[in-house]
Amino acid sequence: MSSNPISSTVDFERDGVQHGFLKLPHSHDGSAWGSIMIPVTVIKNGDGPTALLTGGNHGDEYEGPLALYDLVNTIGDRDVTGRVIVVPVMNVPAFHAGRRTSPIDGVNLNRAFPGNPLGTATQKLADYFQRTLLPMADYVLDFHSGGKTLDFVPFCASHVLADKANEERCALAMRAFNAPYSVTLLEVDNVGMYDTAAEEMGKVFVSTELGGGGTARAETVAVARKGTRNFLRHAGILGGALEQSATIDLDMPDGRCFVESRSVGLLELCVELGDRVSAGQCLARIHDIHQTGGLPVEYHSQLDGIFIGRHFPGLIAMGDIIAVIAVPV
Repeated sequence: MSSNPISSTVDFERDGVQHGFLKLPHSHDGSAWGSIMIPVTVIKNGDGPTALLTGGNHGDEYEGPLALYDLVNTIGDRDVTGRVIVVPVMNVPAFHAGRRTSPIDGVNLNRAFPGNPLGTATQKLADYFQRTLLPMADYVLDFHSGGKTLDFVPFCASHVLADKANEERCALAMRAFNAPYSVTLLEVDNVGMYDTAAEEMGKVFVSTELGGGGTARAETVAVARKGTRNFLRHAGILGGALEQSATIDLDMPDGRCFVESRSVGLLELCVELGDRVSAGQCLARIHDIHQTGGLPVEYHSQLDGIFIGRHFPGLIAMGDIIAVIAVPV
């Protein structure tokens, strides 16, 4: 396997606090010998576990970057036992463009793993995380929210895994994060995900969905900040007691949790995020925008549960997810 062209300005093995960059060479019309500069912080104090904390995997999701930029300014090496590697914005080109995918190559970083050191910019970035950063980590926290096209109740998530011992470790870390909702998440498609790459290495991995709509709210940023510190305390890296409040445990047993649009038009939601819904209940209507006189198409819940996610823009296309339902445990 070829070596990755990304270099680092920090020493991952050195004690102390280091702020620097991952440098991805990128030759383009505006800079023949340029580099994509990806901020990274390493906080290390002696021996102990390593946590890898990441945000900005998608460039239109903001709670993670806000929480992580704050974290590196408010803890020092004397506060930790072990090591914390913080990459507040994984996909810098997408982040600067406010896009889910990279404007350079159109690739979704969270579907690009294990990556390719000889591939496009995003594929090189995925390879660097796959072969350099993830192997260093014992615990991995990757922040997500709904971006411009989805909105969620604020939840932390782990997955059902073939390795049941690690599934339980991930679930414990998810509950320690202590978001208002804790979800055993069913992915629409987990091929090529950062999540899957970390889990297949046996890492304790959790992610989040904290709101959406292409912005951040005070409530969701507060959840991210508290959850980050709880995650590090759970890992034994940061001292102090967990800051705990009530959480609602939810499961997503099968594909009935997703309600998908089979029409195009103007979306009218009939329930609010966090509402309890019943099987057969109307969740949304889609109105034909091209002509008057037609009845809207209704979409119904396929099971009893809680409405945890929704399509965000007012217009919707065929194949878009309208609603996500999860079942209380």
